[in-house]
Amino acid sequence: MQIIENSKIKEKLYIEKFDNGLTIMILPKKTRKKYIVWSTNFGSIDNKFYAPGEKVLTVVPDGIAHYLEHKLFEQENGENSLDILTSIGVDANAYTTNDHTAYLYECTDNFDEALDEFMNYVQNPYFTDENVEKERGIIEQEIMMYDDYPEWALYMNAMKCLYKDNEINIDIAGTKETIAKITKEKLYKIYDSFYRPENMIIVLSGDFVPDEAFDKIKSKITMKANPNETKRLYNKESEEIVQEFIEKEMNVSIPTVLIGYKDNNLKGDKVKKDIAIDILGCILFGKSSKLYEKLYEAGKIFTEPTINYEFSKTFAHILIQFQTNDVKSTVDEITLEINNLKKTGINFDDFERAKRRVYGDLVKDYNEVSNIATGIVADYFKDINSFDYFEEFSSISKEYVEKVLRELFVDSKKVVSVIKPNEKENEE
Repeated sequence: MQIIENSKIKEKLYIEKFDNGLTIMILPKKTRKKYIVWSTNFGSIDNKFYAPGEKVLTVVPDGIAHYLEHKLFEQENGENSLDILTSIGVDANAYTTNDHTAYLYECTDNFDEALDEFMNYVQNPYFTDENVEKERGIIEQEIMMYDDYPEWALYMNAMKCLYKDNEINIDIAGTKETIAKITKEKLYKIYDSFYRPENMIIVLSGDFVPDEAFDKIKSKITMKANPNETKRLYNKESEEIVQEFIEKEMNVSIPTVLIGYKDNNLKGDKVKKDIAIDILGCILFGKSSKLYEKLYEAGKIFTEPTINYEFSKTFAHILIQFQTNDVKSTVDEITLEINNLKKTGINFDDFERAKRRVYGDLVKDYNEVSNIATGIVADYFKDINSFDYFEEFSSISKEYVEKVLRELFVDSKKVVSVIKPNEKENEE
């Protein structure tokens, strides 16, 4: 067992890798809560690969990772594991992202009883023509729901402006047309290719004794390692953006805007960049910033804009989101403020205040077991140890943040996505 201790937040992460290649991580917390998440490094972007031992490329329909997530709960006896877990008082769920799929539950009681069901359904898929077809209508409804969700349309439109060929453009749920091509055979092939112990991680956070938890999980593992590797294939992406601006009318009362900046340097230190961008967000858009005060007093924004650095192994970009009744003027003022800050440099006191706030927010994430576990999973599949954020913090200087500002906030790599109110409805 490996133990990684972070003295800054006084937390210990216990790590063990089983003989079959499955990695288990446990971060104990003094709380009544218990949280477990089992995740595989397979998401919406993984649509082309060479299956273990095969030389012919497999191409799967968009949305298949999400489809499999839905189907894994169904068992051969006709029962649904999600219903069973809920019936014994645990909060169970699952989710699919661009690069991983995760199954989880949280509880204060009945953890061991729930663990039996949890470990069983993840390791024993049961797909039939009938149950795969039955799910199709449910997922079609989910796709329709997302189509009507303004923030999702805002995000996907921004991705289409930033990237021409990158798989980030694939909608996680797929489309009605793509999910119509999903069969039980394709689901089994996905499961056999990616739901492999060496491609998975289990993370626990909460009221656990590490040795006991490791033993419980180990006793329930039936997965075997596969000596053959699954080889993924991704599209090559241009460094240029596709288009600068996109706009869509939807049922919203106030226009929502997403400004995106494409980062083509996928080999840089992502942790340091992530911290620097959070600091820049506080300096530029925090409630004590001059820009926020100016835009707020002019009635152009009503809440603090959010900023996020989203990255994986195949893409990276900055996203700034806000609502405004004056889209062009507000985007222009934000762009001007960013470019002015590049020229003048960052005020040292502003930098120090922003750095303290970002550090405080990072520490707060370690108060909630769900944030801890899902954060560890997301970082793991990016080849990051979550404790790295605390270790890197002391090395973040004003000069480094200014360097990130100059290199990443580049007008030629900027896109603007807007969701605006439906004009016809407003006329009525």
